[in-house]
Amino acid sequence: MAVISMKQLLEAGVHFGHQTRRWNPKMAPYIFTERNGIYIIDLQKTVRKVEEAYEFIKSVAASNKPILFVGTKKQAQATIADEAIRCDMFYVNERWLGGMLTNYKTISLRIKRLNDIKKMETDGTFDALTKKEVQKLRLEMAKLEKFLNGIKDMKGMPGALFVVDPKKEKIAVKEARILDIPIVGMCDTNCDPDDVDYVIPANDDAIRAVKLITGKMAEAVIEGKQGESYAPAQEETAAAPAAAEEVAPEEVKATAESEPEAEEDAAELPDEE
Repeated sequence: MAVISMKQLLEAGVHFGHQTRRWNPKMAPYIFTERNGIYIIDLQKTVRKVEEAYEFIKSVAASNKPILFVGTKKQAQATIADEAIRCDMFYVNERWLGGMLTNYKTISLRIKRLNDIKKMETDGTFDALTKKEVQKLRLEMAKLEKFLNGIKDMKGMPGALFVVDPKKEKIAVKEARILDIPIVGMCDTNCDPDDVDYVIPANDDAIRAVKLITGKMAEAVIEGKQGESYAPAQEETAAAPAAAEEVAPEEVKATAESEPEAEEDAAELPDEE
């Protein structure tokens, strides 16, 4: 059975790229046409690329290596957490802290601190502290949990990264490249695909599109871990129109450039006192 169908991709709006003035020429091989100032992604290529990425993620999961799901943009945050949890993997859906991979020793210490505070909360230690001390610890725990909750149980380096919008997650991509960690990337028409090992050309701004592609990667993890016992959910994978131009809506909303966020690294997390 096919991993994904043209119909599913079309219904999720995966074919809508960015405005033509915001494109990256390196994505040209994945563009089908241009309509009303918007690039339309070639979904026939997306189908093939999803299948390639699916097989790769499945093989990583089958070898018992962790996969890290990364997506910090608003449209991806909930889906990244939900799908990573569904397949029992790890995720980063808040800001990527500089050094999350390349300075994992420091990150591990902050994760230990988070777990220590959680233990203090449950073993009665808080009861022996002043109200002010407890409040301070709770604030520290909240900040640590916000950034580290999705990786607090990850032991060592991931076997692969799945990234929604490698352009936005450039620090994560750079760190993975330094450590030779393979990257599967959901790349819109404004992305640079050169640093991504498995490019999935797709609209990375639409929630439905992000949910569809991320969900397929989670299913790849589940199949990889379950092996021959895997029983996929029944989905509609019937053939759909072969070209994106056959299902072009009347209105296409282009996403504006997002405001740049201030970078933060592990050193900015609260230190143990």
